[in-house]
Amino acid sequence: MVGQNPFKWRHFQAEIIILCVRWYLRYSLSYRDLEEIMQERGLSVDHTTISRWVQKYAPELEKRCRPHLKTCNDSWRVDETSIKIKKVWFSLYRAVDSDGNTLEFLLSPIRDAEAAKRFFLKALHGPASSVPHARLLEEPVIQPEASADFTTTAPTPRVINVDKNAASPKAIADLKAAGLLPETAELRQVKYLNNLIEQDHRFIKRLTKPGMGFFSFETAWRTLQGFEVMNMIRKGHLRGVAKGDVEGQVALVRTLFGVIA
Repeated sequence: MVGQNPFKWRHFQAEIIILCVRWYLRYSLSYRDLEEIMQERGLSVDHTTISRWVQKYAPELEKRCRPHLKTCNDSWRVDETSIKIKKVWFSLYRAVDSDGNTLEFLLSPIRDAEAAKRFFLKALHGPASSVPHARLLEEPVIQPEASADFTTTAPTPRVINVDKNAASPKAIADLKAAGLLPETAELRQVKYLNNLIEQDHRFIKRLTKPGMGFFSFETAWRTLQGFEVMNMIRKGHLRGVAKGDVEGQVALVRTLFGVIA
């Protein structure tokens, strides 16, 4: 939180930028909706400007939130949902623990054993945002190095529940064979146990609908990072801010960016 001002040289005040970014990542609003809302408040902000703000500060928000995440438990629920990019469906791998706390997420152009393996590697070395997303795509089975800047929030899984897709069991078997996942980790394919994460998908899907899809992989990934971290904040997954404490959540985001109330 200390260092170079992330809003240096910006035309608008930091409070306005944070407000627009936070509202877009938290509520089902389009960029044009936010443009009109700002006009009602006497501010002329073009929707493309708000879009650039989201692309800039959504990944930054995730990066600043990661060290403050609460520790997850060792019961994982893993599933994929679909995200449309330029009229093509991509897979968003997501995992939560049995309490509903988000473990990790990964956007992938394919849904196969290699993609599942990349996702499990990212989750095992969580919070794992210290590993660039592009590198994970290029080096799917290389063990990422832990970063001293982040606190591990994902313990070694005791049980991993997945759907009936054959890719996940194969990926888990490969990780066990490579010694990256303990043999004691139990794999379960029980449909009703994944209801928790399937319901958690709703928050992400509800936010992607107003934009009617993304136009590039990079913009989709940057925006999804913001959606996911705001979902974590909403669920009370960050230390010091409880679920339902809206004022505390607002204050947290402002504090992370060094914006004085």
